Formats: sequence, C-alpha cells, structure tokens
Amino acid sequence: MTGEQRVLTVLDRKEPDRVPHFEWSIDRTVREALAPGSGTLNGFAERMGLDAVLVDPDFSRQPAGPGRWKSEWGYVLQDSAEEHGIEVESPIQSREDFDRYTPPDPHAPGRYASVEKAISQYGGAFAVIVHLNDVFSLPRYLMGYENLLMAIAAEPDLVTALVDLSVDLNLAMAKEVAARGAKIVYTGDDFAGDSGPLMSPGHFRRLFYPGLRRVMHGFKSLGLKVIKHTDGMIWPIMDMIVDSGIDCLDPIDPIAGMDLAEVKRKLGGRVALKGNVDCAHLMTLGTPGQVAEATRKALRIGMPGGGFILSSSNSIHSAVKPENYRAMLDTLKECGTY
Repeated sequence: MTGEQRVLTVLDRKEPDRVPHFEWSIDRTVREALAPGSGTLNGFAERMGLDAVLVDPDFSRQPAGPGRWKSEWGYVLQDSAEEHGIEVESPIQSREDFDRYTPPDPHAPGRYASVEKAISQYGGAFAVIVHLNDVFSLPRYLMGYENLLMAIAAEPDLVTALVDLSVDLNLAMAKEVAARGAKIVYTGDDFAGDSGPLMSPGHFRRLFYPGLRRVMHGFKSLGLKVIKHTDGMIWPIMDMIVDSGIDCLDPIDPIAGMDLAEVKRKLGGRVALKGNVDCAHLMTLGTPGQVAEATRKALRIGMPGGGFILSSSNSIHSAVKPENYRAMLDTLKECGTY
C-alpha cells in the first residue's frame, strides 16, 4: 500500500498492511538529528518513509517588532523555541470590534498554491492532509485565549458570532481544497486541558457543538475525511465530538488520563483513533527502551480490527530526544505489520 491508501484505509476503520504513522509537527532539531539535510517537515516525511505530508492554505504575515509577526488575520505572534509562535495580540475585544472586522478572503489568488504543490508532488504516494480549523482556534486567535474564555460566560452572543465566522470561512476553504484534489483535512482546535474541557459541557453544547456539527458535516459533504485533534481530558464532551461527524480522533492524551484501551472500548469502532505515545514526559525524559515499550503497548491496543494511526500524544516538539523518536519509529517497523 501507499501512504495515502494506508491512511484512507484506517479512516474507513479497516486494517491496512501496516499501521501508518505521521506527526502534526516534528521540531527542526529532531529532524536534523535523524535525517540531516531533509529540511522541511514534508522533506523529513519523504526521507523517513512516513505516511502523510501536511499543508496549510497560504496566509501572509508582516514584521510587527523584534521577533513578532502580524498575520493576515490580524493577530500578532511572538517567536518561541518551537517553530510556531505564541499569540500576544488579538484584533477583537468587543462586539464592536467584531462588527468592524474583515477576515482574509478565502478565495484570494494564490491562497492554495502550497496545497496545489503538495498534491502535485506527493498525492497518491503520501496522504496529503490539509490543516483547517473548526470552532475554537480561530475565535481564540481573534479574541485571545483568556478573553475568549471570559466571553463564554459574559458575551455568549459574541462567541456564537465568532464560531459562525470560523465555520463559514473554513467551509469556504474546504471547498477550495476539495476542488484541488484534497482528500483529508485535520482540525487542530484544542477543547481541553489536562483536567477537563476548557468550558462546561453545557457551554460547549450551546456555543460550540452546533458549529462543530455544521463544519464537520460540511467537510463530509465535500467528500473529505476529517481527523479531529484535541488535547486534554475530553470525556465530558467526547460524545459530542464523535457525534459531530469526525472520522478520526487524535491524540488520546495519556497525561490527561485518556486511556487508549478505554477510549477504544467505549467508542466501539465509531471512529478511527490516532495516538498516543506520551511526548510530554516519556519522549522528553525517558529512555529509548521505555519509549519502545510504550509504543508496543499502543500498538497492542490500537491495532486489532484496524482504524489506528500510531503517533505521539501531540507532536515531536523541541524537548523530545531524537533517539526516543527513533525508538518509536523502529518499534513501529518491528511490530506494526498486520
């Protein structure tokens, strides 16, 4: 099987020839240690024989001070130790700001040049997965994390308006990428922390779930498969996430108490699963032998019946030891064949 065939088979909750693997992010230091000169994340995926490459629509950014960048969306990012920045300024603080706000045009010329290039270069051999969003990340970027969480209680109408804006824009982008031959999208909106959801289940049901259903059903109506990423302990809102129409749930975060065996048993094959080797502590502080054992355990639990993608519990960030990620890859090669 090709990587694309392997991933699509898993998203149909069937058994491929072997368990596929890819990561949403692999830090440049880890990439360079394991595959010197591979360059980008997708260059690393190609060199190392991973099963998917990732691509975003193209949005511009402009310098906004030392180590700061203003995105086309209007928020400002500060450079960090990771390859992605940290949001430090947001354009919307009130309903009046929202009413004045003009988002980027999802149909702008050149918006999908990177998507077109990735599909042309990798399509068929690798699963080309396009990064979009659903109902939380864009509102968070536009309002700021703390302001959005306060608005959930104080200004629910503003939150609903932001969610609707996010859904409308992401469905417009989904139509564009589907028309260019994309088959899979993933949404990276995190709904929870280690101790539970970022909002009450009631607030999630009222303010976010209707939009989540609408965006997922819109993706699916275009023929797109959807991998939904959310960190944290999501049990209180799990059924809503799954019932929204996703094809795969990621990353089944063990640090937050999300036990892979329990998730697989309770979901009963309703969606595929992706995860869940701990990258917060084990892959950072542990030994290759410990990572290999955790990888074998994840494979023992996830493999039966298919529908399983092996990955870390979030990403291969800058603190992950390269030898630990290598141990995970080697163990997959040894134990991940059906």
